[in-house]
Amino acid sequence: MWLWKKTIAKSNEEEWQQRVGNLPGAVFSEGFQAERLNIDVYTEKEEEALILEACYGGHSEQINTIDWVAATAPENTPPLIIRNRLVISASDEPDVLEQLRRQYPGRIILTFPAERAFGTGNHATTSTCLRMLCDEIKGRQSEWTLTDIGCGTGVLALAGLRLGAKQAISFDFDPIAVEVAQRNIDRNGGADNLELFQADVFEWTPAPGEQADIVLANLFSTVLQKAFPRLIAAMKQDGVLIISGILNSQKDETLHAAEAAGLKVIKVVSRGKWTTAKLTLA
Repeated sequence: MWLWKKTIAKSNEEEWQQRVGNLPGAVFSEGFQAERLNIDVYTEKEEEALILEACYGGHSEQINTIDWVAATAPENTPPLIIRNRLVISASDEPDVLEQLRRQYPGRIILTFPAERAFGTGNHATTSTCLRMLCDEIKGRQSEWTLTDIGCGTGVLALAGLRLGAKQAISFDFDPIAVEVAQRNIDRNGGADNLELFQADVFEWTPAPGEQADIVLANLFSTVLQKAFPRLIAAMKQDGVLIISGILNSQKDETLHAAEAAGLKVIKVVSRGKWTTAKLTLA
């Protein structure tokens, strides 16, 4: 994996969004100084990063993507407790899981060891999505379906199925994420009604009848802002959209983009530097 990076004046963001914002690995974030923005573009090939450097300056470097979550996670990560429904363990040791079953009887126990994909559950964006999901399905009388866009390790879709979704669709742009998600499905079981695949949110379109009651999208703010029409297409008319991956500094612009696309903001939760929101069709 290669990274091209450049710092720009915040006032020039629109110009740079037009230049590189459509690249799959592009991320815009606040710089150390309020008037600056950082642009990071992740690429599989050195050549792609060097072309960006030749065209726009900046700096290119190779980065190590192997087991980055494992390298930064505490050795003994405590289990993540979600409402009174879920317990997510970073360990897949049978003895540990059996102890959790005894300690939390009646709760769903899932194991998501740290691997090479994002979304073990402990990050604020993922854990808040899980809480919103648990709150949303509370008291639901009818069957419901779920679509997880940008699935990472697959924790949201698998949790949804174990919480009662009759069917789930889950995909990610990153083939490594899909690979890890498949391992987690095999590890945990209970996902017979899950359709998992690799796809780009800007190219995927649900088949007729595939619109979901609940759509989850834990994506970068810049991706969300452009993808709202696609996310709406994935929703039933009375469906719910839960979005996350939004830096607090990008909350207002992201929610404004959602409203401009035809969505209504129902609930906003900030945890640390991240924002998660629940929306419906306006």
